[in-house]
Amino acid sequence: MLKAPWYISFVRFILMLVIFIFVIMALYPMFWMVITSFKTYSESLTWPPSIFPKKFILSNYALVFSTPNFFRYFLNSCIYAIGGTFLSVLISSMGGYGFAKYGFKGKHTLFIIVLATMMIPGQVTLIPVFLICKLFGWIDTYLGLIIPGLAGAFGLFMIRQFAMGVPNDFFEAARIDGAGEFKIFSIVFIPLIMPALTTLVVLDFMARWNDLFWPLIILNSNEMRTMQLALTTLFRTLQDTRWSELCAALTIAALPVLVLYSTFQKYFTKGIVLTSGIKG
Repeated sequence: MLKAPWYISFVRFILMLVIFIFVIMALYPMFWMVITSFKTYSESLTWPPSIFPKKFILSNYALVFSTPNFFRYFLNSCIYAIGGTFLSVLISSMGGYGFAKYGFKGKHTLFIIVLATMMIPGQVTLIPVFLICKLFGWIDTYLGLIIPGLAGAFGLFMIRQFAMGVPNDFFEAARIDGAGEFKIFSIVFIPLIMPALTTLVVLDFMARWNDLFWPLIILNSNEMRTMQLALTTLFRTLQDTRWSELCAALTIAALPVLVLYSTFQKYFTKGIVLTSGIKG
């Protein structure tokens, strides 16, 4: 076996070093947030800052959990993220299935129109969507929070691209066996696109859980605030910010996304790879 030239090994070493540096840069803010959550208030303000606290404390987390309406904020985020993700993924999978496996007049033109909506900035449609929600009486409600973002071109496109690679033989065999269209969709199609479906679930959940802009527009009352919206005012005053307590709250807010991604990381990576190609 021929040995690779020395400069190839050197280039690989440099690339790995660069990747390692970027990983450290990406993870360091989260590391600092978690470490600060275990510091006392006075130590979080010391300069130069200490990397590790002199004494690890848990009182910041106890204070966060005892904050009025904290669990209500967390519940609001769960309803927004979980309910919105479930409905959005369901609609996207149905639309992707229809565009991939059904033939109807004007299908390609309609699909191009759907994709064209991805080029329209959300700020352009913000006022019309808000006025529609106001007309329906959805201001400061879960309906106004969830429904406007259910139908997205990206999810439909992603499912459609993955479904194009699924052989039609599976669906024809199910029809021969007497299965209805809904049964084919739920029993045959959904298991076959699970990598793409899992990827879409993770992306959609992360976007909704971390969303600040739309809840800021549609919600008015304190009781309806989501976690991200509430964190903009919790532990802050005009004179000061309780950094150690705020970091504890931020750490708690980041846990659902980290758990979800860690659980589905294998399927998420596979789904990204399999849907990266463009099929006609």
